[in-house]
Amino acid sequence: MKVVKRNGKCYRVPSILAPFQEEMYLHLIDWKWAHITKDPGHYTRRGERMDYDAILPESVRGDFPVIYRRVLEAFKQHQESEEFSFKLHQHFNHMASSQAANVNLFLPILLSPHANDVLRQVKRDFGELAVDKLDHGFQFEYWGPKCDNRGLLRDHTKLFGTDADIAIAYYDNTGKRDPRLWLIEHKLTEKEFTECHGITSKGRKSGIHDCKKSFTELLQNMDYCYYRQARKFRYWEITADNQGFFGNHRQYSECPFKGGMNQLWRNQLLGLAVESDADSPYKRVYFSVVRHPENRLLDNTINEYRALVGDNERFSGLTSLDVVKAAAAVSNPELDRWVAWYRDLYRLRG
Repeated sequence: MKVVKRNGKCYRVPSILAPFQEEMYLHLIDWKWAHITKDPGHYTRRGERMDYDAILPESVRGDFPVIYRRVLEAFKQHQESEEFSFKLHQHFNHMASSQAANVNLFLPILLSPHANDVLRQVKRDFGELAVDKLDHGFQFEYWGPKCDNRGLLRDHTKLFGTDADIAIAYYDNTGKRDPRLWLIEHKLTEKEFTECHGITSKGRKSGIHDCKKSFTELLQNMDYCYYRQARKFRYWEITADNQGFFGNHRQYSECPFKGGMNQLWRNQLLGLAVESDADSPYKRVYFSVVRHPENRLLDNTINEYRALVGDNERFSGLTSLDVVKAAAAVSNPELDRWVAWYRDLYRLRG
């Protein structure tokens, strides 16, 4: 933890932050002090309690003060429902929570009667929200049909599992009634996507698990991957069934999914698994990353992944500003109120 002094105020923030992260943290803390409370929250590490100004204190968390008020009840109903229930992230009560920011970005639009007008501007093939699918067309923390507790990738546990921050079901703009699915990974201040945890697992065995094997070698012997051999995750089986999607893999002499591309790969595999599931109504699934427009820390990984899949149309990137501008273009008073609120909270400029 470090203390940053700015404009006569002292901010307790993490010790290591990139310039964009630090500026966002200070802004979010100012917003918290002005709109919620000046009391700090705390983080406990190795038995030591540390106060941080960007964390919400226990006393206010039950009110969900960082969620847009006009969608709060709908959010709670969705989150607590039997069919669509999901866990709040460990850092949901952090002002920089990407999970909370994702809810604030999409739920006001999805609940608006003008949802189709907004989403058509940011997704070219979007026709109309498939309100007869999922929870009126959407689901937060989506990991496929819950036919069992492990999911299509067979990687879900109480602590781990691949899911999309939000899934949006829709009908395309051709007039056909074949539903499509849009999976979205949302990032606010993160400097990287989730990397492979198998590399550092204590269960790895020398001579069996080898991340230095190439993409082709891993397909020939999937047990080189700890996740496949020890945990029985289906990542490489699904990859083998969709080798053409990762068309430029030959440029990698070692596994390309050790770093930040691991999360993008797993989210894409979720979409591919949904497409091939015999019981799925979605035969076309798209995956996008939505990031804060000033967060360029993710660009290298996004661009590398885009090159790996050869600019495949089923992977794309956009910013929260793109979404907000689309909502503003509709010129609806209710959406305009939300746009102003979201811009203020998350420092959207431009």
